Amino acid sequence: MKRLAFTMIELVMAIVVLGILAAVAIPKLDNDIRVGARDNIYSALQYTRQLALVDNKTDPTDPRWQQRLWTMRFSSDNDGGFFYTVSSNENTNGGISKEECAIDPSNGKYMFNVNGDKDINNDESPNVFLGKKFGVNKVDFEGGCSGGQSISFDHLGRPFVGGTLASTAPDLYSQVMTEDCTITVGFADTDIKDLVFSISKETGFVQIEE
Repeated sequence: MKRLAFTMIELVMAIVVLGILAAVAIPKLDNDIRVGARDNIYSALQYTRQLALVDNKTDPTDPRWQQRLWTMRFSSDNDGGFFYTVSSNENTNGGISKEECAIDPSNGKYMFNVNGDKDINNDESPNVFLGKKFGVNKVDFEGGCSGGQSISFDHLGRPFVGGTLASTAPDLYSQVMTEDCTITVGFADTDIKDLVFSISKETGFVQIEE
């Protein structure tokens, strides 16, 4: 005779197995999100520094030259999350245009968010949308970059801070970082451990603190 339903024991066993699978898979998913965000931000910081190393923006005749330094800037997406841009404010007009932003080598799109929100336009790299992609809801700068939301580099790899977007430089290195910088990145999912990046004051070397 054909059996038309599962027995109670079979159903219980299926629920137990699903529970075990969920217990194993959920921590792995959290770890994948953390690793994805870690690799994304680390790569962007390194890419910003690399762009600066091959593009010397120093100009002693121009008091606004520090605005042209290649910069990674974190901003709120107006929905509780964060995004970043990688740019050089070439025209020093106090704002960043899409054309002044770097091209993401992984997809050929701009590392820019034209509307400053969580929506991704066709010519924007999805990688910059940390809130939408990974649930990043906190980016704190401490140490030599305390109070900022951006980090810049010169052609020697040295990090600069202090609002290079809208500043003038009374001397050539008025905004060079004098202490090591720590950037702490947090997640809306509080079960995911914060990420911590350190940037050396002298070399701009980026390290992940585990």
